[in-house]
Amino acid sequence: MSTPPTPAVTAVTSVHIVWDWNGTLLHDIDAVIAATNASFAEFGFAPITLERYRELYVVPVPKFYERLMGRLPTEAEWEVMDATFHRHYWAAADSAGLTEGARELLRDWQADGRTQSLLSLAPHEKLVPLVRSHGIDRHFLRVDGRIGPSHTGKAGHLVRHMAALEQTGVSATRTVLVGDAVDDALAARHIGAKAVLYTGGSHSRRSLESAGVEVVDTLAEAVSAARRLAE
Repeated sequence: MSTPPTPAVTAVTSVHIVWDWNGTLLHDIDAVIAATNASFAEFGFAPITLERYRELYVVPVPKFYERLMGRLPTEAEWEVMDATFHRHYWAAADSAGLTEGARELLRDWQADGRTQSLLSLAPHEKLVPLVRSHGIDRHFLRVDGRIGPSHTGKAGHLVRHMAALEQTGVSATRTVLVGDAVDDALAARHIGAKAVLYTGGSHSRRSLESAGVEVVDTLAEAVSAARRLAE
């Protein structure tokens, strides 16, 4: 776990939001699709549409490739696909903007005296500068990206994130994870937190609804739901 940025919020309140980054706060789905198709091209797969991506996407990511290939990729195939994806994705990520309303929602949540943090499976060393470049790092108690292999899910990552937050008085039972993937809901359930899933990222609404949690179409709706769920 890395050293977090200096927090702008010090008071612990009853509702804490753990924000996902890719596909949630960062509207990067176009970069994701382009990078995914670049990785597919390495093995002669046809390009995938956004609609099909959202229907099939799952974490851990090798399972996503299994749905497309009919089998899990070999270790060698995975290394090529993963490296190709990240090369193309990070070349485009700088041009991706924040999701509509995200900046204002983060500001207002903090202004209300509530706490929030950011947790992502993006590599930590790339995540932190990107978050800082958008000028929003000051709103978070912690910003934690992935350290280690890229084929893991979010549950273990969230356990470590929450352990650090609990030292500031944040409680999992008063925490809501806002994300765009079924894996976010499963991770939240694993630690006893709640989840709200946003349809603007990696999953279709139908896929998200299979997680059995509230599904919303805007981040403003997500914040309203988080406030209601954790009170």
